[in-house]
Formats: sequence, structure tokens, C-alpha cells
Amino acid sequence: MSHLLRERVELLKEGIRSTQPDDQTTTTKHVVHERPGEPLRGAYFWLSMFYFVYCARPQDWVPGMYVFPLAKITGILTIAALFLSVGKTERKLSALPRETFYLLSMSLLFFISAVLSPVWKGGAFFRALDFLKVSVAWILVFLVVTTVERLRRLVFIQACAVAAVSVVSLIKGRSTPRLAGVLKGIYANPNEFALAIVLSLPFCFAFFLTARGVLRKMAWAASMVVMLVTLLLTASRAGFITLVVAGLVCIWHFAIKGRRLYLLVGGSLVFVLLLLVAGGTLKDRFLAISGNDLRTRLEHSAYGSFEERRYLIMKSIEGIENYPLFGIGMHNFPHYSGIWKDVHVAYLQIAVEGGIPSLVLYILFFSRAFGNLRQLRRKPSVIAEFGLLAGALHGSLVGFVVGACFAPIAYLYFPYFSGAYAAVLFATVQEQERTEQPEKKKTIRNTFVIRNPVPRLENLHRFSGTPDRGVLR
Repeated sequence: MSHLLRERVELLKEGIRSTQPDDQTTTTKHVVHERPGEPLRGAYFWLSMFYFVYCARPQDWVPGMYVFPLAKITGILTIAALFLSVGKTERKLSALPRETFYLLSMSLLFFISAVLSPVWKGGAFFRALDFLKVSVAWILVFLVVTTVERLRRLVFIQACAVAAVSVVSLIKGRSTPRLAGVLKGIYANPNEFALAIVLSLPFCFAFFLTARGVLRKMAWAASMVVMLVTLLLTASRAGFITLVVAGLVCIWHFAIKGRRLYLLVGGSLVFVLLLLVAGGTLKDRFLAISGNDLRTRLEHSAYGSFEERRYLIMKSIEGIENYPLFGIGMHNFPHYSGIWKDVHVAYLQIAVEGGIPSLVLYILFFSRAFGNLRQLRRKPSVIAEFGLLAGALHGSLVGFVVGACFAPIAYLYFPYFSGAYAAVLFATVQEQERTEQPEKKKTIRNTFVIRNPVPRLENLHRFSGTPDRGVLR
């Protein structure tokens, strides 16, 4: 009898050991899953080069680079990379989010408005063709940037490029009023330059907080100071208002919610000090809005700019009434206005040049970016890992929404880049969650097996003869 009891005890131990789960499957944690290798490195490289050329514009300040049409070269190679990437990426075209179709539909409407333009068909067509690069870059970002690490690299390129451009502008344009025309392209206009700085500052802030080591933190802090000084020297009233709003959003995410109250105190002191040192021209331009006590030529110019904007707003509303469906064509409003100026409201700029349907698509496109961030903020695990990046994106997008009320930035690429970052971050988090689901199911299944009833030791004497192994299992 004793030998039967010992045999049953051994079988029971074997059954319990067979039901124990693996150590690797009993614990799960949220991790960033990196894909094996780096798929489509070539496509990602040319996408990165496109970002660098657009954001840094090296052909304007690097000696000898103006000879090479870098924008066209990287644009063509980026388009080629998109076509070569179709069907080879982990994300398929069918996975493109809804905002992609809003952006493509808006581009299509711009081509239609060019064909029907009452002002200049050829100019509007080539402008629409140039704007198509935004859609190409947006789709390529979503298809190729499949990890958070790749996303951080693109954001890093934008932040470093705008910081470098700010340094170059201070050196080359130290004696140029408002830094106007120091660089070309998107940085030639002080208002657009200021908005580009504001939309990139939140990312620099996030990199400052995540930087390891004193030297790296000092480098990012110095970059932000230089960018703020550059913005103040542009004396852009729209840029300053946008900076205040975006700064408040960043303070909310990084200082208050992130429990870094030293940022609130230190940031406020630095901002006030920079205003006292470099904000004189900006203050004069704000005071000139009233039209009273105008003394200098700059003050008269600032008041004239304010009155001019009122006229342009009324002229754009007139154009919308006359051409509500397809507008007058991209970049045709300066000619239509009669004074060769853009309307300083991006929403009116889209509506008058692309029609009211384009404005609706424009608003829907950016509302999707806010929707992606709102869903990300509902996930505690995301806030723990990507809270700084999500906060920076929120600050940049809120800054754009406000700045679009005061500046002609409807075709500036930076807001579209931020929308792409939000879509990629949301898609990446969803993919990680789907990857972790099988692990969680396996853990639950093993836990269930452990809880299956097994014969108690005190009931072993009831068995007679050879024990039933199936029962013990």
C-alpha cells in the first residue's frame, strides 16, 4: 500500500510541474517592439534627406550648394521611393488613415482650381504640382516610419535644422531689419520664419527633457534660446501670439502634468529676460496697431501693415463669394488683391484659392491629428513612454491652429509634418498592442491550467490498483 501511495505522489508532482507556466509568459510589460533589421532603408534615407533640405535649406547658406537643385533632386527621389515602397512595407496602402484621403482630395481640388482659375492657370497648376510633394512625403512617412525610433529621427532632423537656420540667420542678418530676406524660400518672410520656429520649439523642448548628460542638455537649451531670440528679432506679432499659446500648452504638459515645476519658473524668467533684451522692435509693432503717436518709419510700417491686413481679409471674402467652389488657384490671391500681398489668415487663404470644399478638407485633416493625440492620451502606458513626444505634438498643433489665424501659412509643410507624426505614433502604438495580445492570451491560458483541480493528497487512499494518469493530469 505504501508503494502505491508513493507512486501516486510522484505522479501528482509531475502533473503539477507540467501545468506550471513558463517564466517568460507569466510576466508581460509594455515594450517598444523593434522590427528585425531596418526595412526599406533607402526609402527612409531619401525621406530624411527631403526633410533636411526642406527644413535646413543648405543651398541658401552653405557655400557652393546653390549650384545643385537639392529641393528638386530630393523631391524626385522621394517620389521614386514612394512608388518603390508600395507593397514592400509592413503597412499597406489599405492601412492609410482617413486624413490621407483628405489631403489627396485637397490636392486634387487645387489642380481643378488651377484649370478653372480666372487669374493665372499655369502658375496655379505648377504651384499645385509643387504642393503635391506634401502628400507624397506624408504617405511615405506613414508607410516607412514603422517604429518610434525612426519617428524620433525625423523629428530630430526638423528640430536641429530649424535651430541651425536660426543661428545662420542671426549671423548673416544681424543688421537686417526683421531678418527679412536673409534666407530664401520659407524663411524669407519674417512671419513664416517665426511660425516655423514656433512649430519646432516644442520638439526641442522634448529633446531637452529626454537628453542624457549635461552637455546635451546645454546644447538643446542653447538651441531654444537662439530660436527664441531669432523669433523676437523677426518682430512677428503672429509669431509671438503663437509662441505664447504653444508655450502654455507645453508648460501644461511638461511642467504641470509632468510635475517639473522648475520649468515653469525657469522658463518664465528666461522668456522675460529675452523680451527685455531682444523684444524692442516687437513691442513697437504691437503699440503701432493703435495708430497713435507714430514716430519712426518702422511704427508707420507696422500700422500700415495692420490696415493692409484688414483690406486683404475683406478682399479674400469677396473672392470666396465670387468663386466659392474652386477658388482662384493656388498663390493667385496676391495678383487678385491688387497689392501683391497674401491674406494673413490661412483659413481664408485656402478658401479663396482652393474653394470652400478645400477649406472643409483642410479643417478635417488637422482635426484628425488632434483626434489621434486625444486617443493616445487615454492610454496610460502611452503617456508613460511617449508622453513628452505627444505633448510636443499637441503644443505644435495648437500653435499652428492659432498661428493660422494671423499668418499665410496654409502651404507651410511643418503643420502637415506634425499631422504625420501624430498619425504614425498612433498607428505604431496600435501595432504594439496587437503584438502583445497573443502574449497576454497565453498568460491567461497558463494561469487557467494552474487553477484546474487536482486530486488532493488526503484522497489518494481511495484509489486502488494502478492510478489513472489522465485524472492526475
